[in-house]
Amino acid sequence: MKALESEDSLAAFLRAFAEGTVPKKEWTHEAHLVMATCYLLEHPLEEATSRIRDGIQRYNLAVGGENTDTAGYHETLTIFWIGLLREALKEMDAEMDVGGTRIEKARAIAQRFGSQRDLFRKYYSFDVVQSVDARRRWVEPDVSDESFPRH
Repeated sequence: MKALESEDSLAAFLRAFAEGTVPKKEWTHEAHLVMATCYLLEHPLEEATSRIRDGIQRYNLAVGGENTDTAGYHETLTIFWIGLLREALKEMDAEMDVGGTRIEKARAIAQRFGSQRDLFRKYYSFDVVQSVDARRRWVEPDVSDESFPRH
C-alpha cells in the first residue's frame, strides 16, 4: 500500500481520506485498517470511533456511494474492527520496547489483518451481518464471542 511507504505518504493518505479524495479503487480493506489504526493512535477511543464512523460515511458519499439499510457504512463491522485493532495495538505496545512509531504500527496492522477481510465470519452469521439492525447499530457476535475484544 502506497500510504505505508513513508510518514509523509501516510499523512497524505489520511488527508485524502478526510477530504474524500482517496480514489475509490484504493479504498480497500487494508486502507480502512490503516486509517482506523491511525485514528486510534491519535485520539481517545470515543473520539477515534466517532471520527472513523463519520469519516467512512462522508467518504462513501464523496465517492458517489450511499449509506443506506443495504449499502455503505456498517456499524457492527466498524465496531468489530475497532475492537480487534485496539487489542492488536495493546499487544504491540506490550511487545515493543518503545511502542513503535505510527507508521510501524500501521504497517504491522496492515500485514496482520490486511488479508483477513472476512475475519468477522468467525463471529457472525450471514443473516446477522446482512441485517439492517447490524448495519445501523452494534450487534453482539452470534456465532462465537470467544476471545472477542469488547469495544
